[in-house]
Amino acid sequence: MIIPIRCFSCGKPTAHLYTKYKEMVAAGKARKEALDELGLKRYCCRAGFLGQTDTLELINKFKKF
Repeated sequence: MIIPIRCFSCGKPTAHLYTKYKEMVAAGKARKEALDELGLKRYCCRAGFLGQTDTLELINKFKKF
C-alpha cells in the first residue's frame, strides 16, 4: 500500500515524512523516537505510520494482464 498524502483523520500532510521514518527505523532507532523526532504527535498520524506495510514489491511479482 502506498502511504496516503494526508492523514485520513486530521488532514496533516504526512507522505513526505515516510521515507525519513523508514530510514530512521532501518538505522536502529526506536519507532517511538523516530515518530517524535519527525513531529508526529497526534495518535491518528502515528497509527497511519505504524500500521503501514510495504506490499508494493510483493504485488509486482504477480503477472499483469
